[in-house]
Amino acid sequence: MTATKFLCYCLHMKKIILLLILLAVLFVSSGQTYEQQSIVPDLEHWLPGKPLESVLSKLEIPYWGITVSVEERGYYYFVEFLLRKSAHFFMFGLIALAVYFVLPKHGFRTWTAAIITFLIAMADEYHQSLTGGRTPSFQDVMLDTAGAITALIVLRFPLLVTRRQTKKIR
Repeated sequence: MTATKFLCYCLHMKKIILLLILLAVLFVSSGQTYEQQSIVPDLEHWLPGKPLESVLSKLEIPYWGITVSVEERGYYYFVEFLLRKSAHFFMFGLIALAVYFVLPKHGFRTWTAAIITFLIAMADEYHQSLTGGRTPSFQDVMLDTAGAITALIVLRFPLLVTRRQTKKIR
């Protein structure tokens, strides 16, 4: 094996290892109950003055047949809800990027990464259904997929712009 091939192999293995680490973090967190994951006590400690409460009090988020708001849940539970859903969005964005970079280069690589990440999101929700006190949600699958697609668009956007500019020059 030449040095170049060995270097390419090592770089590809690092990408696979990163993907496996992300999936392991996801698997562990999906296997925890809400109580094990709750950061409300930490938020109460870190945010004693309830910053931005007046702004957050104006938000109402429809979710799983209920409305999530400061009024309905309280300030700290609402902030935790926002953080948890943001974590879903960004974690699946990272997973989509890791999947994208692990895949061989081909014309449908972006779509393939999005579909694989969607399937991972479905598997994650199924895993949550096996965990006590957790409820699987198709809305979470859609949020996860939105995070994946957003990350892939952010990755691909500069390439699309430069490709379009190159075509105009010709």
